[in-house]
Amino acid sequence: MSFPADWYPDPAGDPTLLRWWDGVQWTEHTHPAPQAQAQQQPVEQQWDAGAAQDASAAAAAAEQAIEAADHAVDQATPSDVVEQRDDDLTVARVPAAEGSGVATEYTGAAAVAEPAAPFVAPVASQVAGASGNGIAGIRSDLFSGEYSENDANERVVLQNSKMLKVRLGEPVLARQGSMVAFQGQVDFDHEGAGGVGKFLKKAATGEGVQLMRCTGQGEVFFASEADQVHILHLDGSALSVNGRNILAFEPTLDYDIQRVQGAGVLTGGLFNTRLSGYGWVAITTKGQPVVLHTNQPTFGDPQAVVAWSADLRTSLNKTVKAKALVGLGSGEAFQLAFEGNGIVIVQPAEYALPAAGG
Repeated sequence: MSFPADWYPDPAGDPTLLRWWDGVQWTEHTHPAPQAQAQQQPVEQQWDAGAAQDASAAAAAAEQAIEAADHAVDQATPSDVVEQRDDDLTVARVPAAEGSGVATEYTGAAAVAEPAAPFVAPVASQVAGASGNGIAGIRSDLFSGEYSENDANERVVLQNSKMLKVRLGEPVLARQGSMVAFQGQVDFDHEGAGGVGKFLKKAATGEGVQLMRCTGQGEVFFASEADQVHILHLDGSALSVNGRNILAFEPTLDYDIQRVQGAGVLTGGLFNTRLSGYGWVAITTKGQPVVLHTNQPTFGDPQAVVAWSADLRTSLNKTVKAKALVGLGSGEAFQLAFEGNGIVIVQPAEYALPAAGG
C-alpha cells in the first residue's frame, strides 16, 4: 500500500510536529502539529445567526455567507465535496489549509468551522512498501513484473530465455535433475529407456538422456546450467537432436537413438536422439544459436551442431592435409555436411565428442 505525499505525525514521536512524507520516504521538513497551533490561535467558532441584533444585520450576514459559499465553490477542486441538503441550502466543504487541521463548511445561511478528520500516519511496515512494488515488507526491482511468473494460459511457455514453464495435466518427460521449481501437486518418477533395445543403444553409444516423468497438477519450471531454452513444435515431422541438448518433451513424441549417417569414422561414431510425431520439445543451447537453412551446401562442427531436420542427408566432410600429420593442422579436420531441405541449429560452443560406451 502506498501513501500520498503529505504532512503526517512525526514518526520520531514528537507530538508537536508534523513531518513531510514525499510519497517515498520521510524528509527533514517539519511543521507545527494542529494541537500546537491551537495553543497559538483559536479555532474559528461557529457564527450564530440568532445573535444578530436586527433583521438588517442578519440579512447582511446571510448575503456575505452566500458570497463566501459561491467563492468556495468556485475555488473548490474536484476532490472537494459539494452537496445539496434537504433544506435546499448548497453546502461547500473546503479542505483544511495545509497543517491547520481545520475544514470550513459554507452554507447559504451560515459558515461553520469544524476540525478535519484525523489521518493516521503509516506504520513502518507500510512505509517500507510505499515506493515501487512492495511484497511482504520488501522493496526490489525483482517485483517490477519483469521477473513475475509467466501467466500465459498455455501448456508450455518460456518463463525467460533460460527457463521453461510447463503446465501439467498431461505428463511430461524431462532431463533428470532439470526441475528448478514447481507449484501444485507434482510427482517425479524415473523414466526407463523405453525398451531393451533403447537401453542397449544408450549403454553402447553414450547417447540419449536420463529422463524423469513428471505427473500431477501444477506448474513446473525446468532449466539446465543457465543455458538458453528453445521450444520446437513438431507437426508430424522429425528432429535429430544431440541428447545433451534435450531438456523436456511431450510423451506423445516417439524417440530413439540413431547413428548419424556418414560419421562412423569419428571415435565411437556419432549418435543422436531422433524425435518424431506430434508434440513439443524444449532444447537448450550454450549461448544464442544460429539456425541455418540448407538451401546451399551447409557444414557444421560436430561438437557445435545441436539439432537438424531428421530428413536431411548427412556425411562427413574432411579437410585433413598432410601437414596435419606433423601437428600443423587447423583443428578443423572434420565437419558434418548436410543436404536436403531443412534446418540446422548450431550453438556458439563445442562439446567434446563422446567415446563409445561413455
